[in-house]
Amino acid sequence: MNHSAQITDTRTSRQPLPSLTGGVGGGSSVRAFLFDMDGVLFDSMPGHAYAWAKVMTAYGLPMKEEDAFENEGRTGIGTISIFTQRYWGRDATEEEAQELYRRKTIVFNEYMAARGGEAPEMPGAASVLDKVRARGLMRVLVTGSAQQSLLTRLEKHYPGHFTPELMVTGDDVRYGKPNPEPYLMALKKAGITADEALVVENAPLGVRAAVAAGIRTIAVNTGPIDPQLLADEGAEWVFPSMAALSAGLEDLFLEIK
Repeated sequence: MNHSAQITDTRTSRQPLPSLTGGVGGGSSVRAFLFDMDGVLFDSMPGHAYAWAKVMTAYGLPMKEEDAFENEGRTGIGTISIFTQRYWGRDATEEEAQELYRRKTIVFNEYMAARGGEAPEMPGAASVLDKVRARGLMRVLVTGSAQQSLLTRLEKHYPGHFTPELMVTGDDVRYGKPNPEPYLMALKKAGITADEALVVENAPLGVRAAVAAGIRTIAVNTGPIDPQLLADEGAEWVFPSMAALSAGLEDLFLEIK
């Protein structure tokens, strides 16, 4: 990437967006948007942060909710291994990782049940998806989550937008974000090159993974982090929310040939 990110706060101003053409491959048109899930499509990160912190700390792996936001985007076992290495001096065994993730999922579901059930849709996400679909562009899901109910949940909230063939989950990859493998696999599944895609991410590690895969990246700062962190990881555009991205998307589409 050869220019600084456009950090756009559409609550106070509108800034011109740089061209989407002439990317890595030199002039190819965008054919697909690659979406992260938690923090992009669903406002689920507060629940995940609470569950990770509670369960990991209970197992002797001190973790704050802020740590969960910093590690967002990793696979479950990737997050667990960061902390077992830090406090136990080793990777978790498969059995330990499975038990920790099982307990984390239970606590997350309890957290959501106490607040009315599933994590709510991220405001503005449906509008972004609809505008992308209206342009005839593919929608590809790239998530570190390995929830079995993923497709059912997506179809319930965003009907007709995602199919199993165009999804990459935590179960599909050996290395999760910030490794580029999830996004490289998404490109392969979609049958496109990096310069024919745009990524929508909310996590610094997710942005790092997308940029490492050679894909131009839009960041939406839906969590409690400094937007400059997203720009520093290589995001070319930083919006304060999915609703703000929706408001600026038509300007962005004007640059796509």
